[in-house]
Amino acid sequence: MAALGQRTVRDCVIEQTKIAQEKGIDPLLWAAQLSASLNTTAELPSPETAEALVSYICWDNNVPILWKFLEKAMALRLVPPLLVLALLADRVLPSRHSQPAAYRLYLELLKRHAFTIKNHINEPHYQKIMKSVDNVLLLSEIFDLETSEPGILLVEFIFVMVSELVDASLSDEGLSDLLISQDRKPKPLIKSREMEIDVVERYDEKRTEYHEKLQSLNTAMAIEMIAEFLRNKTTSRLLYLVCQNMPSYWQGFVQRVQLLGARSSAIKSSMVINSDVLLHLISDRRFALSYDSKPNPLLKSDTIVDFGSLASFTGLCHGASLSSLWLPLDLVLEDAMDGYQVSATSAIEIITGLTKILKAINSSSWHDTFLALWIAALRLVQRERDPIEGPIPRLDTRLCMLLSIVPLVVANLIEEEELLMDEENCPSTNHWKDKKDIRKHRTDLITSLQVLGDFPGLLFPPQCVVSAANQAATKAMLFMSGINVGNAYFDSINMKDMPINCTGNMRHLIVEACIARNILDTSAYLWPGYVNGQVNQIPHSLQTEGPNWSSFVKGAPLNAAMVNALVSVPASSLTELEKIFEVSIKGSDDEKISAATILCGASLTRGWNVQEHTVQFITRLLSPPVPADYSRAENHLIGYALMLNVLIVGIGSVDCIQIFSLHGMVPQLACSLMPICEEFGSYTPNVSWTLPSGDEISAHCVFSNAFTLLLKLWRFNHPPIEHGVGDVPTVGSQLTPEYLLLVRNSHLMSSENVHRDRNRRRLSEVSRSSSSKPIFVDSFPKLKVWYRQHQRCIAATLSGLTNGSSVHRSVESLLNMMFRKVNRSGQALNSVNSGTSSSSGAGSGDFSLRPMLPAWDILEAVPYVVDAALTACTHGRLSPRELATGLKDLADFLPASLAPIVSYFSAEVSRGVWKPAFMNGMDWPSPAANLSNVEEYIKKILATTGVDIPSLAPGGNSPATLPLPLAAFVSLTITYKIDKASERFLNLAGPALECLAAGCPWPCMPIVASLWTQKAKRWFDFLVFSASRTVFLHNQDAVVQLLRNCFSATLGLNATPMSHDGGVGALLGHGFGSHFYGGISPVAPGILYLRMYRSLRDTVFVSEEILSLLIHSVTEIARNGLSMEKLEKLKTVKNGIRYKQTSLATAMTRVKLAASLSASLVWLTGGLAVVHLLIKETIPSWFLSVHKSNHEPGSCSLIAELRGHALAYFTVLCGAFAWGMDSASSSSRWRPRILGSHMEFVASVLDGKISVGSEEETWKTYVSGMASLMASCFPHWVSEMDVEVVKSLSDGLRKWEKEELGVALLAMGGLRSMGAAAEFVLHL
Repeated sequence: MAALGQRTVRDCVIEQTKIAQEKGIDPLLWAAQLSASLNTTAELPSPETAEALVSYICWDNNVPILWKFLEKAMALRLVPPLLVLALLADRVLPSRHSQPAAYRLYLELLKRHAFTIKNHINEPHYQKIMKSVDNVLLLSEIFDLETSEPGILLVEFIFVMVSELVDASLSDEGLSDLLISQDRKPKPLIKSREMEIDVVERYDEKRTEYHEKLQSLNTAMAIEMIAEFLRNKTTSRLLYLVCQNMPSYWQGFVQRVQLLGARSSAIKSSMVINSDVLLHLISDRRFALSYDSKPNPLLKSDTIVDFGSLASFTGLCHGASLSSLWLPLDLVLEDAMDGYQVSATSAIEIITGLTKILKAINSSSWHDTFLALWIAALRLVQRERDPIEGPIPRLDTRLCMLLSIVPLVVANLIEEEELLMDEENCPSTNHWKDKKDIRKHRTDLITSLQVLGDFPGLLFPPQCVVSAANQAATKAMLFMSGINVGNAYFDSINMKDMPINCTGNMRHLIVEACIARNILDTSAYLWPGYVNGQVNQIPHSLQTEGPNWSSFVKGAPLNAAMVNALVSVPASSLTELEKIFEVSIKGSDDEKISAATILCGASLTRGWNVQEHTVQFITRLLSPPVPADYSRAENHLIGYALMLNVLIVGIGSVDCIQIFSLHGMVPQLACSLMPICEEFGSYTPNVSWTLPSGDEISAHCVFSNAFTLLLKLWRFNHPPIEHGVGDVPTVGSQLTPEYLLLVRNSHLMSSENVHRDRNRRRLSEVSRSSSSKPIFVDSFPKLKVWYRQHQRCIAATLSGLTNGSSVHRSVESLLNMMFRKVNRSGQALNSVNSGTSSSSGAGSGDFSLRPMLPAWDILEAVPYVVDAALTACTHGRLSPRELATGLKDLADFLPASLAPIVSYFSAEVSRGVWKPAFMNGMDWPSPAANLSNVEEYIKKILATTGVDIPSLAPGGNSPATLPLPLAAFVSLTITYKIDKASERFLNLAGPALECLAAGCPWPCMPIVASLWTQKAKRWFDFLVFSASRTVFLHNQDAVVQLLRNCFSATLGLNATPMSHDGGVGALLGHGFGSHFYGGISPVAPGILYLRMYRSLRDTVFVSEEILSLLIHSVTEIARNGLSMEKLEKLKTVKNGIRYKQTSLATAMTRVKLAASLSASLVWLTGGLAVVHLLIKETIPSWFLSVHKSNHEPGSCSLIAELRGHALAYFTVLCGAFAWGMDSASSSSRWRPRILGSHMEFVASVLDGKISVGSEEETWKTYVSGMASLMASCFPHWVSEMDVEVVKSLSDGLRKWEKEELGVALLAMGGLRSMGAAAEFVLHL
């Protein structure tokens, strides 16, 4: 404290003030004298002077002249106004009843100085002053923030000032007791050192009346001040920082203001403010982001323009309507139908995350979000209601998506939102929030399903589910009629017995699926138009009870009739499934087999209401528990051989595998199959078991079925790293045994996300049921040995076979078995690298030649066996027919040997060391019968899809040839019968054959397709379509053309017979074979791309082409709908401005559609690695490059801005698809690094360190659009960014007059950037 001689500053101030008071000196003169006294000894403005004046006035010298002195000292900056206000708040507010005049003067000073706060921050010693304010108001203690940042202290100061006014007003009006309950009353922010003391005064009626009137006026003025704090641009922005970063304080504050607005009598009698105004000023909408304070019709806004929610779904299949902005959802659903690939991640998790992203970025309501989900899933089913024949997923997989996965997604979303609502409505938060909001999401679900009734075309059921739809409608009708009938009886309904029409549709099935997940109840049956009427009696066909689920649950025996009934009819409830699962665990051996058969029946493929439980029970049964009394030396799995085999065979179809994949069971399924393979592969084929039917199955059979199924769960015949970009592996290459086990192990980890997400809880429960500990490949040594050999086989030529070793002996035995007839003729087959020949002695019989070897030993020998056989064929010691027959004998002996055969042939074809095989019909099968027909159809498919390429076939009439390993492989596959027994093995060999043929020179694939169409004529469409996909592997120009046609079809540019006017229908069509054009069933460009992109090797090239097409599409959109000539003409017509805005809105919707298509294709094609490369390098490089404009002069600016919007939308969507909205996804850990790098580039440009070559309008719109999207849709991203980068970004936005967006970004940085945000606000 400074001293004047022996006197303190306080002594000097009080002395001069007393003299001036006594002499009645003018306040201005007093201030001049005091300033002269303090100038040499104290720093002005002086905190000590402020404390002296306030303490002198309160309360011994509370007279008007001293308040005038104080006001003049504040005006002339002798004292810090903010500190004076803090000191007065601490003293005046508690004494406002006894000192109403002082309270009034305090309010006047607050009004004069609080809203000119920008003038105070430039004062000398600003930081020291704010520290003094902190000491007076105890801000650090109140908010528990140890900080000396003046910006944060200023925010806290403003919040405390207005909070104290709210508390004082509530108290003055007697409303404090209405704050719910005593334990929920907000604690006062300031604990004053002074308590109001009742002053004993002589009763004066006039004085009392004056006090009461003044108190009423003070209350009214305080409320007006509260409104002004909320209305004033500077103070409201500072309060917004509290809203963003101190939610617990803010929620309590809002609660109190809402109570004041609703109940205050002062407001009701006020002429200045009313309740509606105050409630609006504190509303969520008011304190939500509001960037576009200066909207401009020519897209000059700083947001990605939002043109409302999904107003209608009239453009369900065509047109760039708002509904088309959900296109990524249609693409992801259709992509999940690719039978060549399974996913380690649940479709529920993928679609839930995608739905939240699209809801946020499209600014959609929950009603529109649910409606978009249902319509996308219905389109998926209708697209392939009559699918082509072939080894591909059929309707069962699509129906699983619509009736099981999507309802579970909706249940996930509703549960998650209700948890958030519950947290927001907990006792510590805002009670005044409408509790009806907690049920709002279910109401939105109901309205979305009711709206579905307006689209009968989408709801028309495929033939295979007509019966189920009718039963669902009948159930509702009987319920409305008051007739209660158990679910199990509905399968016996004869529709002819119903007195009125009970025709059902897909909506009836959707409603039943939602009721089963407890997100709807039976009140849905009462919806208008849901059923056609009522009946008065139970139909006759329902009155006779036979073998069914109901009777089984009641205790009926599991005899043959019951098993047949339960296999053909899906379970209708979890109780029924639990009963059959109990039998599978505790029943007799025969009952266990029957129970396993039932679970793999209709309950798996058509039990949509309980499908997630069915796949869970089957997965658990594949890891049966060790019996309590088990004491044998052999593994307990051996005792379950028959049941395990039934389960494995039962789920081996393409559709069943895809159903498990959609439900996220692939990692646990792999984990369950590995110990089965490990154990049964160690037994010789003479170990067998007898089925109840009398048939025998061997250990080899169980092993082969399990091993074949296991291999379908990853791309086993591909190199470990097919193609990689950047610092993470591609999505496809992650599908390895190690990766699947890592995903499974991650399900064991307990976290908050697991408890909040019902899907993750379910996956965690299934994983724990097999083992509560992590499992690794090292746990299965024999599987690991084979897997390492398999990898070596693909990566390098065979080596390491030692003469006389156990593997060498196995090779000799297998060659003897395969080529016994050749051996009898005296020819010898040399095994590769061994230098020895096989025995030429005649066997005593076919079975005696079959080696009694464990399956693992056989698999280890197979590559050497096939190599020896192929070498013998090359040297003429073995005919092609004998080679194919021998390989088939090997595959029949151990079906699992097909796997090493596939991997060996795949590796050898890629090496190109074998001579070609002439497919002439003599040595090798000939494709000549229909090769030209197949090639012609391929050309037509490509032509109708819009792809025009020169012939890939060699000139002239060259003979059809294939590389020898491919010829041997295709010859082997066509020896299989097309029946159910061979289906699971062909499903393993088929994709490998296609991949192998696709990688060979053209026309290998048409030759393979021709050979197979001779074998399976009904698969012609499928085989030709598969062959047409491989064209794109040989011609990059074809890929570019296909991509261009995807854009043209979606946006309605350069319309073709397939594209019409654009939209989802033009991109994805209505199914293969659903309509004809020019004698061929055309394939929509999107379908063709989705079915071929996984084979593309150069995904970086594809992503760059997609970016180029996006830029080009924006130009085309502008030229087609926004030419300046057209816009200028609109100015001359009536309502021209409105039409102009409509044209811009339509163009912007199409731009967003183009960007969402681009982001979807990049994400699907390249995954995480390509998205990272795009954001880190490709986009910055594009901006650094110089882009010349060839547009008409007037349209350049408009096109440049549209381009910036498109790029912003595209970049943010790519990031959202890759990382998700928050930190729930494991891939989100990459976001701070990748996005941070990109934003550092943006900051460097804004700081002037780097110059961009693109048009300035494009750059500005890109930066502001991207910032707007992150702030409004993905605030978590902003909170992860470096504060300095956010500051640079906000400063750049301020220069472009987008200060509101800059404030929002800094506010989202959390407490670490709140000080910077406050400084930013104060400098606006």
